[in-house]
Amino acid sequence: MIQFPPEPLVENTSPALSHIFEPIRADLEEVDREFGRHVESQVQLIPTIGKYIQTSGGKRVRPAVLLMAARLSGYRGDHAVLYAAVVEFIHTATLVHDDIIDGSDLRRGRLAVHSRWGNDITVLLGDYLYIKSMAMALTYDTLDIVRVLCDVTLRMIEGELYQLTKNGDADITEDEHFDIIRRKTAYLFGGCAQIGGLLGKVNREKEEALREYGFNLGIAFQLIDDLLDFTGNLTTVGKPIGADLREGKMTLPLIHLFRQDEEVGEKIVRDIIAARSASEEQWQELLHILKEHRSIDYAYRRAVEYAERAKRPLHAAFPPGSERDALLSLPDYVLSRDR
Repeated sequence: MIQFPPEPLVENTSPALSHIFEPIRADLEEVDREFGRHVESQVQLIPTIGKYIQTSGGKRVRPAVLLMAARLSGYRGDHAVLYAAVVEFIHTATLVHDDIIDGSDLRRGRLAVHSRWGNDITVLLGDYLYIKSMAMALTYDTLDIVRVLCDVTLRMIEGELYQLTKNGDADITEDEHFDIIRRKTAYLFGGCAQIGGLLGKVNREKEEALREYGFNLGIAFQLIDDLLDFTGNLTTVGKPIGADLREGKMTLPLIHLFRQDEEVGEKIVRDIIAARSASEEQWQELLHILKEHRSIDYAYRRAVEYAERAKRPLHAAFPPGSERDALLSLPDYVLSRDR
């Protein structure tokens, strides 16, 4: 579990994700069916792997943001389900490629696709999912939405390439780290909410409010995800704790620690990155130093900052209502995540 600061920065009253998503539960089930329909192929390997991915868990937060934003924008048609499935295709393609790049054997507690079927097949599957997502997006005459999807996908790939150039760089700055988060995570979240507004044909002010909501929610989501590398456990997180650092990735708690001129902690971090492994003794010592210098608390406070930033544009642009309340509950859920 995340170690919250001694005095909570926000009141931990976030509802369960199932409660937040209840108004769109049927739509999310339809998104899963749509995903399954679109991985059907005469090449049997594609639906086999597609079903494996579908049944491996995942919270469907991105599709849910799109569906809720569409409802908030007054849209009640069936196009939202298709675009939510498109988003899930794009996200899944990114995950299977990332796992190869990172050398991650597990994804959500199960063998990653490349660990089970090999790198060659997995690369091609990721390519298939990317292309299929754009083909799906072109089902309807909505080029404005296709442009958003293309833009966020390009930014995600740029983010992955940029992160690779910084892999193993213990001296990465906080600004550089946030640039990676924006590209790899935040733009897709922002695009999901923006597409909901485009479906509802809201005015420019409301469309921008939705985009800002999703963008800041995505940053908070990724910051908490990074924290779980230090505060979670293998069973709930679904991947070995400390995996990010062993893969050479510097995240916000470590960047903050390096600013404290903590020589022992810095040496441990550099040794782990160089060896791409960590002993239990090294890891426990590093956790102690991170807590001692409140580096975990710092990263959590930044996540709270972005969660609050996510809420403000919705308060300003939309009247109270169940859909707005559901979207406003998501940032609090994100802050309380333990997996």
